[in-house]
Amino acid sequence: MRFSILIATYNGANELVDTLRGLAGLTTRSSWEVIVVDNNSSDNTRQVVEDAAAAFPAPLRYLFEGTQGKAAALNSAIREARGEILMFTDDDALVEPDWLDRADAALEETGGAYVGGRVLPRWESARPSWIPNRNGRMWAVIALADFGDRPREFGRGIGWPLGVNMAVRASVFHTNGIWWDNRYDRVGNSLRGQGQREWCLRVRAAGLHGYYTSEMLVHHLVPADRLRKSYFRRWFYWYGISRAVLYAQHGLDMESPDERTFDFSTVPHLAGVPRFMFRNALTHLVQMIKAGAAGRSAESFEHELWLCFFAGVLRQRWQDRFTPVGSSQELAVTK
Repeated sequence: MRFSILIATYNGANELVDTLRGLAGLTTRSSWEVIVVDNNSSDNTRQVVEDAAAAFPAPLRYLFEGTQGKAAALNSAIREARGEILMFTDDDALVEPDWLDRADAALEETGGAYVGGRVLPRWESARPSWIPNRNGRMWAVIALADFGDRPREFGRGIGWPLGVNMAVRASVFHTNGIWWDNRYDRVGNSLRGQGQREWCLRVRAAGLHGYYTSEMLVHHLVPADRLRKSYFRRWFYWYGISRAVLYAQHGLDMESPDERTFDFSTVPHLAGVPRFMFRNALTHLVQMIKAGAAGRSAESFEHELWLCFFAGVLRQRWQDRFTPVGSSQELAVTK
C-alpha cells in the first residue's frame, strides 16, 4: 500500500460527507486507503463512513478511538494504516485530484521526512474586512496557510505545516518512534493547540526535515461561526494556554518559540510568567487604545488578540507555577 489517508473526526459527519466525496475523485494510479477515526462522536459519523464505503474506489475503514484528543485518534489510525506514506487531512477539507501524487513527488524531490502544502479557504460566508486575504497570524486561527510558490524547509523562515494538508513517511512513527503527543492538541470542543509544532520540533531534533510545497493543495472550509471576533478571541486565549503548556514542558519562548532561545531559568518571573511579558502586555494595551481612538479598528483588534493570548498564558502559568520550567527539556516521545 502506497498511501493511507487518515482523518480524525469529532461530530463532523455533515462535513465528512463532502470530504469523502472529494477523496473519491483522487486520480492516482498508486494503491491507497482511507481510515476515518471517530473520536467519541455523538452524531452519525459511523453511518456516513459505512454508506460511503459501499461504492468507494479504495478501501475505506471506520475506526473508533475512545481516548479523547486528536493526537490519540491519529495515533490509533497510524497503528492500523498499511501505507508507506501517511496523508493527514481534516473532515471538512476538499483535496485536489492529484493530491497524493503531488505529495509523493515532493517527498522524492526533497528527501524529507514529511511535506506539507497550501491550505486555501472555502468561505462559508463573506470574509470580514478585518481578516486579511493573505497568509499571516489571522489565517492561522482558521487553519489556512500559503507560504508562496517555491519549496522551503519548515521552521526555517516560515512556520510549520497544518495537519489538514500533510504527508509523512510511515517510518517516522514506526521506525523513529516519533508519535503525536496527546497533551498538546484539541480535546473535544476545546481549542487547545501546539501539537503540530511540538511534533515537528521532535522530528527536527531527531535530525529529520520537513518541506513546504505549493503543489500540494487543500481547500479548507471556514465556517461562518469562525468568522466572528468572539471566536478569534477564544482561539487566542487557548493559544496562550497551549503555548504556556509547551513552555512548562520544554522551556520554549511563549511568543516566538521558533526564534528565541533564552535560558528561562535566569529570567525574572512574576506569577510564573517571564516579567518582560507584562511590559509587552502594557505596550499592547496602550497600542490597542491608541489605534481604536484613531479609528484603526483592525489594528486595535490585533493588539486585543495579543492580550487574549496573554490572558491564556496567565491562567496556565499560574496553574503550573510550581512546575520547573522546561521540565521535559528532551522533546520526549509520547504516544
